[in-house]
Amino acid sequence: MSSPAPARQGMTPAVVVLLLTLLLGIQPIATDLYLPALPTLQRELGASIGATQLTLSVLIICFGLAQLVCGPLADRFGRRPVLLAGLALFTLASVGCALSRSIEALIAARALQGAAMAAAVTCGRSIVRDLYAPQEGARVMSKALSGLGVIAMASPLVGGFVVQAFDWHATLAVVAAFGAASLALVAWRYEETVPQRDPRATRPVALLRNWAVVAAHPSFRAWTLLSGFAYGGLFFLLAGSSFVYIEVLGTSRVAYGAIMLSQSATYLAGTFWCRRLLARHGLRGAVRRGALFSLAGGVAIAGFALAGVHTVWAVLLPSWLFMIGHGVHQPCGQAGAVGPFPDKAGTAASLSGFWMMLVAFGVGQVLGATMNGTVFPMTFGLAACALLVSGIAWTLVQRHGDPVAEHLAARPA
Repeated sequence: MSSPAPARQGMTPAVVVLLLTLLLGIQPIATDLYLPALPTLQRELGASIGATQLTLSVLIICFGLAQLVCGPLADRFGRRPVLLAGLALFTLASVGCALSRSIEALIAARALQGAAMAAAVTCGRSIVRDLYAPQEGARVMSKALSGLGVIAMASPLVGGFVVQAFDWHATLAVVAAFGAASLALVAWRYEETVPQRDPRATRPVALLRNWAVVAAHPSFRAWTLLSGFAYGGLFFLLAGSSFVYIEVLGTSRVAYGAIMLSQSATYLAGTFWCRRLLARHGLRGAVRRGALFSLAGGVAIAGFALAGVHTVWAVLLPSWLFMIGHGVHQPCGQAGAVGPFPDKAGTAASLSGFWMMLVAFGVGQVLGATMNGTVFPMTFGLAACALLVSGIAWTLVQRHGDPVAEHLAARPA
């Protein structure tokens, strides 16, 4: 049996939140920052909309698949070595993205970037479970996701300025710089948190058994479905908004960056509200209330589209409502999914993350096939995800989503 992780002398709560913010924030950096560059990228590389969307979709699907590997690796070898290797590879892949001269080369580099990104995000979610019980983990996660919200707020705006001042290559060079900075901080301050390494975690039979145990758990399924469809709604905005706002509604790239900043600000407000809801109502009560905003945003954005009100405000105002709900659902969903599994946090985080990315990949495929110069594919997709999120929050999560009780029941005698 492996020895437990050593004591963490230098990891104060503030350092933990900062590390989590960077590890989880690497995802919006890799996606949001280059969104304002997509139309320019498409024209300069002579690519179709479908191929351009693939630069986002391939990152997401490789990210999802790699989590299935990174989670068990982190359970076996610890979080630190997986983090260091993953962040180093992410930085190198980001440099490759910035140097790409064809859409095919960019897609290949983005695939590698997505696979490497999985190490950061999976280990980040696992660290929360290593250090905290489920409800406290949701509170810490909401703090980290508040930091992620700040990153997400800045990313499209910075991307808009960078692509306007330089070119789309420069936006991906900024991503490489973020990866290098995150790698340096992890090497300097992160101390191993895995409670006890599991030498069997990557053996095929044990791996399949662990996947089956986690996937069969009703609490895991409830929270994972919730966070997955919530992320699907977000991804309709991420993957479709640059074309809708810039190409269909006629906003400038800098204005689009400001629009995305405002959406991130409402998400940030949702994460702050989440902490208040957790203190008063617990995990299930929080998402029950957050779902009201998700549903209102989805119904409003589809209603305006059907009524022929195709303006910036008719898309933006409902998306604000949806993003407030998203700020509640993501910290609760991610903490709830790993809550029942203190000894399999990496595996649970990887399966939950894989489902989220599978949904996002499906969204990218839908948008790539249906984008037709109108607002309808993005707005109807967001509305569908909002309906699913609210339904799950009010049914499955209320019946099965008590990871605190499940954690107590799952403790060894």
